[in-house]
Amino acid sequence: MRIAIVTNTAWNIFNFRLGLVQALQNQGHEVVLIAPDDKYTDRLRESGFELYSINMDSRGVNPVKDATLTLEFYRLYKKLRLDLILHFTVKPNIYGTLAASRLKIPVINNVCGLGTVFLQQGVVSVVAKSLYRVSFRFAQKVFFHNPDDYHLFIKERLLEEERADVVPGSGIDIQRFQPVDNGNDESETFTFLVISRLIYDKGIVEYIEAARRLREEGVSVRFQLLGAKDPVHKRGIPVHLIDQWIQSGVVDYLGTTDDVRSVIQQADCVVLPSYREGLPRTLLEAASLHKPIVATDTPGCRHVVEHGVNGLLCKVQDADDLADKMLSVTQFSREEMREMGARGRKIVETKFSQEVVVNKYIQVIEQMSLNR
Repeated sequence: MRIAIVTNTAWNIFNFRLGLVQALQNQGHEVVLIAPDDKYTDRLRESGFELYSINMDSRGVNPVKDATLTLEFYRLYKKLRLDLILHFTVKPNIYGTLAASRLKIPVINNVCGLGTVFLQQGVVSVVAKSLYRVSFRFAQKVFFHNPDDYHLFIKERLLEEERADVVPGSGIDIQRFQPVDNGNDESETFTFLVISRLIYDKGIVEYIEAARRLREEGVSVRFQLLGAKDPVHKRGIPVHLIDQWIQSGVVDYLGTTDDVRSVIQQADCVVLPSYREGLPRTLLEAASLHKPIVATDTPGCRHVVEHGVNGLLCKVQDADDLADKMLSVTQFSREEMREMGARGRKIVETKFSQEVVVNKYIQVIEQMSLNR
């Protein structure tokens, strides 16, 4: 089969989808990639992948632009003569599916997370749900990355239950994310690390407030922040505010990186105070690398973190509770930390490995091929 994988960034494909691409190729399928141009476009092409660019504003909500995007998807899909399309992220899920339906090309959609529109009630949320309801009528299968999102779509009648299923994220390459002894000992400063885009919905402000409280209480710890500034995002944190945090010394800002492994290895605990997630890959990577986690008790996060097993869960949008949980982690012995990290690794191996995820896609694709 000639299969397309479509996302809102080439970065997404490079970092999250290559295992799936290679597995499909190993099954004898011809795979093409479709995404807007970014700095990873050339890297994918240089690696030998067949990649096509598409104009897509992943943030904007403009009916005229979105209608144009549907037409662009239609023309490209028709040109490529595809047998199956796998959509990832919101706009490919909606507008790519509408285009594919006109060409009678079967699609598998992937709801990797619900984003800001589902966190706030209003006109935008109503419109988004309506678009999902209309477009998902034409999808042969829709995968969700956690059961909460799955049940929400069924409850809201955005999708029939027989065409919905849950897949455990994009899958972690447990060989690549293999823990190593970084030589940390009890004399070193305890280090917390958040890996995230710098937007409000990731709980960054709560992390900073918790860090300030612990500093005021005299707790000797380091607070790190790794991720891109995103002031253009409607929920993006202003750059001047981030710069104030850095200049005050409350947090060490590490910028961005193409390989998070070494940064995670040097941390003692990974934190994600997000308001809602699909299935946060950063937490899966941290767990795979034997790191205890502190995260919010919210969809996505609580499917990775089992409270008291491989980390601690805190209340959403509650900096004080976050600080309490972070303080508790600093009081664990090194042996308790190692045991918690080892349990997290086991959870990833059992539930969230790349092999588990890829096999689910292959089974569905094989079934769809038989029913053609």
